[in-house]
Amino acid sequence: MDRITCDLLVIGAGSGGLSMAAGASQMGADVVLLEGHEMGGDCLNFGCVPSKALIASAKAAYAQAHAAPYGVANVTPAVDYAAAKDHVRDVIDTIAPVDSQERFEGLGVRVIREYGRFLSETDVQAGDHVITARRVVVATGSSPLVPPIPGLDQVPYETNETVFELRDKPEHLLIIGGGPIGMEMAQAHVRLGCTVTVLEGAKALGKDDPELAQVVLDSLRDEGVDIFEGAMVSRIDGQAGQIKVEAKDGRVFEGSHLLLAMGRKANTERLDLDKAGIEVSKTGIKVDTSMRTTNKRVYAIGDVAGGLQFTHVAGYHAGIIIRSILFGLPAKVKTDHIPWATYTDPELAQVGLTEAQARVQHGGKLEVVRFDYHHNDRAIAERKTKGFIKVMVVKGRPVGASIVGHQAGELIAMWSLALANRLKMAQIAGMIAPYPTIAEVNKRAVGAYFSPKLFDNPMVKRVVRLVQRWLP
Repeated sequence: MDRITCDLLVIGAGSGGLSMAAGASQMGADVVLLEGHEMGGDCLNFGCVPSKALIASAKAAYAQAHAAPYGVANVTPAVDYAAAKDHVRDVIDTIAPVDSQERFEGLGVRVIREYGRFLSETDVQAGDHVITARRVVVATGSSPLVPPIPGLDQVPYETNETVFELRDKPEHLLIIGGGPIGMEMAQAHVRLGCTVTVLEGAKALGKDDPELAQVVLDSLRDEGVDIFEGAMVSRIDGQAGQIKVEAKDGRVFEGSHLLLAMGRKANTERLDLDKAGIEVSKTGIKVDTSMRTTNKRVYAIGDVAGGLQFTHVAGYHAGIIIRSILFGLPAKVKTDHIPWATYTDPELAQVGLTEAQARVQHGGKLEVVRFDYHHNDRAIAERKTKGFIKVMVVKGRPVGASIVGHQAGELIAMWSLALANRLKMAQIAGMIAPYPTIAEVNKRAVGAYFSPKLFDNPMVKRVVRLVQRWLP
């Protein structure tokens, strides 16, 4: 057995683990990185990257069929589903070198391609290696949740870990789960020529502002996606090409393929956390605000920590706790400025409090300002006028922003900056967006906040009239 000692052991080479290993190694720490599966983790191989690549193929097909408003004849796109998957693979392969074992070894990280499991509070085994580190970071991510639905174990099904390898276009894709993953895959597949049915046990896109979510759901339905809410699945039957899903209320849905998009579960099974004195909850490893577990030598970041499950959150965690691990400085993770986006068309994005949350938390102090895309000149020019922005403001500071529309995922970043730095609306008003851009949606939302204060204020008008009398 090979025994290794190091400053930092990182378990998992996904977004958070890679960020942690790269930063620590380049600042002089002796780092060991364990990965028993694919370098780059879920995001590169089965999640963010392949899904956005497939969405890009779907957008290209949709554009061909809806070009007439731009003076270009509509055509029926000749979709080659396998070739679209080749595009997905090429995108993954293009990005993969950035996350590769060779690159990280070049940064001075010792990479061991084995899963890690705790032997004690201080030791971790990975294959034939036993590692003792001053600090350990668990960054093992999450996996698709596969619930114990009666009959599911008897039928073929896809998850995000398998659907991007599917080469034959599904004739009728049944998707269980109406969250972001389910909706993104639903729109992508209907645009690529599949019949698509989404079954959601509660409300589709239920974690977002319902007013904005409805804009997305209406758009998907207009494109042909059948969305059934309140459809709690009770049983699944059938075989490849003929799958039947029964709901508790008696409704029956049939299709050729089944995709599970019912959430995620933290990857903790292989770790033997109890041997290290590390407690877990229903959602993942228990951590405090500094991402430290119940074992003071061990931290957990990203999906496995049971909080917001986004790639950028794992990277954020890594950037914060590296202060504590390398320099012994206090580090505390916040969540109120972390944005998220759903990459449907139109896109849906959120940061901070939704309107409903802000009303509960701030009551009568809350002001909600809006601006509609159909007043944005660039949106008009590109015929992308569906959508709007809401900004929740308390005592002159934004506490949340919700956007549905073209490039909402890009626009939300500015509001994350504002919340992270506690900027006032007056400071944001100093931002100038080039004309004409979609970014003016943000600028005009700030204008919507100040307009009534300036233009509908009798005192302002009296002051202006008085000044005008005395000006030479």
